[in-house]
Amino acid sequence: MRNFYFVLSAFLFFLSADAQNAATNFSAITKRELREITLTGTGYELGLQHGKLLKKEIGEIVGKWKKNTSDMMGRDANIVLAEFFQYAQFTAAIKKWTPDLYEEIRGIAEGSGQQMNDIMVFNLLDEFWVYQDNLSNHHCSGIGVPARNGKSAYIAQNMDIESYTDGYQVLMRLTKTDKRPEQLILTHPGLIALNGMNETGIGACMNTLMQLKASNTGLPVAFIVRRILNTTAKEDLLQFIQSVPHASGQNYIIGIRGEVFDFEASANKVTRFDPQNTNGTIYHTNHPLANDDVKDWFKKFDPTNKDGIDPNKSNSHIRLTAVQKRVKEAPSVDDILIKKTLRSKDDKDNPVCRAPKDGGFTFGSVIMTLTGAPFLQVTAGPPDESEYKKVEFMSKSKKD
Repeated sequence: MRNFYFVLSAFLFFLSADAQNAATNFSAITKRELREITLTGTGYELGLQHGKLLKKEIGEIVGKWKKNTSDMMGRDANIVLAEFFQYAQFTAAIKKWTPDLYEEIRGIAEGSGQQMNDIMVFNLLDEFWVYQDNLSNHHCSGIGVPARNGKSAYIAQNMDIESYTDGYQVLMRLTKTDKRPEQLILTHPGLIALNGMNETGIGACMNTLMQLKASNTGLPVAFIVRRILNTTAKEDLLQFIQSVPHASGQNYIIGIRGEVFDFEASANKVTRFDPQNTNGTIYHTNHPLANDDVKDWFKKFDPTNKDGIDPNKSNSHIRLTAVQKRVKEAPSVDDILIKKTLRSKDDKDNPVCRAPKDGGFTFGSVIMTLTGAPFLQVTAGPPDESEYKKVEFMSKSKKD
């Protein structure tokens, strides 16, 4: 065995600089594992399987979540959550628009042995951030590329969330039913979705827009994501995203086979963002670019206000510039360029690819190929520390 490692080391010495860097990061790669689970059935059945399969991990991450909440808020998490439930009035919207998902949450709670209220709040990720008015941990960067000149269509994202979730990366596969397409969903134990795509070439990536007005009676983000992924018809999807009452300020990059759309959603309006790039690309980080339904405190960030704070120095603006300069005028954007963009660290303090540290990090990076036979590429953790893993749907028939 020692001779093997000696030969391997000698071989690595002669690799190119890029390959040597990848080898250097190999130890970091092996520390994380993307756990893949497959769930069948509908509603409560999905949740019960989820809860039972990941019971240990759900217990661990709920505990870490509560500790993180106590540390951030300076008070016992259970008291904070009880107060949050006085604010959160989302049940009616969930039961109206996504009743099966309410039952799925109930199944996760029962299967994992956790309190229903804890699992429900755990699935109100953005809504709890809104309640905290917390701008510090949300640094997602997203890209959309339409199909042009015979090239593939993509949507992609670095999903940046709190550091306590590191090591809990899960790819959840929902099998196809008569009423549901097969789906691949990036998540962590106990959560119904972060982002994902379905077998028909429909996918969704999200960016928190804390500056936009929120509603405590709208449909929460995770439930909107799952409703999108359950859809196969373009017109149905576009009508839904523009008419459903939104609980949280959020940007949605939506891929529908060869087309890409970007919508900034707030409590009172949904506005499409389209930079009108020649190559059709779109991109987004964590500040509104089109929707003016902003909270009062954000108005001081208005770039037209000479007395305001320069928005071009914010983390979100710096990351947007890094993404934009790579894809805006590129004659062709493929998954190689997307990977380079999502691995970029132009500004060491405000990188697109975020290493684990206090506060938050890139939990996972996804690239969804939407045309031809759709498939997902995904990393566990920051994409500069891991190679993308290709994951295909059970049915690989061409759906372009």
